Amino acid sequence: MHPHNHGTDMGKVLAWSLGLTLVFVIVEGLAGLQARSLALLSDAGHNLTDALALGLAWLGVYVARRPPDERKTYGYHRAGVLAAFVNALSLLILAGYILYESYHRWRQPEEVHEFTMLVVAALGLAVNAWIMLGLRKERRRDLNVRSAWAHMLGDALGSIGIIIGAVVIRYTGWNRTDPLLSALIGLLIVWTAWDIIKESLNILLEGLPRGLDLNEVTGAMLAIKGVLEVHDLHIWSLGSSTHALSCHVLIEDVPPSESESILRRINHVLAERFQIHHTTVQFEHVSCPGCPIENHWERPA
Repeated sequence: MHPHNHGTDMGKVLAWSLGLTLVFVIVEGLAGLQARSLALLSDAGHNLTDALALGLAWLGVYVARRPPDERKTYGYHRAGVLAAFVNALSLLILAGYILYESYHRWRQPEEVHEFTMLVVAALGLAVNAWIMLGLRKERRRDLNVRSAWAHMLGDALGSIGIIIGAVVIRYTGWNRTDPLLSALIGLLIVWTAWDIIKESLNILLEGLPRGLDLNEVTGAMLAIKGVLEVHDLHIWSLGSSTHALSCHVLIEDVPPSESESILRRINHVLAERFQIHHTTVQFEHVSCPGCPIENHWERPA
């Protein structure tokens, strides 16, 4: 599928998911007030951040499709990463509020309507499962979409917890189950947000992309015929699935035609093995004076 069409299709999925989530937020919020259930209200708040996550994910997909220009020469790949970071921060803030409210409700439990909890949670589980199904493929390669998918997963698990809690309340009458579920949902939100924060910060700070090993990349380059040494190697991410590399490579004093062949082999290995397609490789020859010796890897003797 053409990348532009692929982005358009994902944008449509996110837009439909956003509309469906906003409708469910209203339904769950009203049901939570009617049932006096803090767990339902907490889950409605979580769903509201899901709507924010989907909206920002849609915006990230739209902006990331914009081509490079004279100001953004790499394009807008990091728009989605920034959206993911904001999403994750909003989750942590929400989790803190839910835990605070859960503590007070634990101390002063209130009677809740467990049947309403059960029906609304089951509906929420169906909504989130449908959205997760639509996002399942793209989440593997796009951090922005994965952050939205993580929101959906957290809320689906929260819905399952509310269903179980409603059954417990129905047969035991223990109303503290409601704030206990709220606290668990809050902790679940923290768990779903933390991994997204770490990876998005790593990209924004131009750290080594997840899943890559610097020594492995260097070893693969040194295994190429004609490469004697690799130094000043830097690998970073332009976006969640777009990586870049720059380095200096020491080779023999060979004709330009042969050095061009070495460069093609280097780029082929980097693209095929490590999915690195944006590369800047500067050749240095054995005979050049003052070749750098710090931060380098040499071919084993």
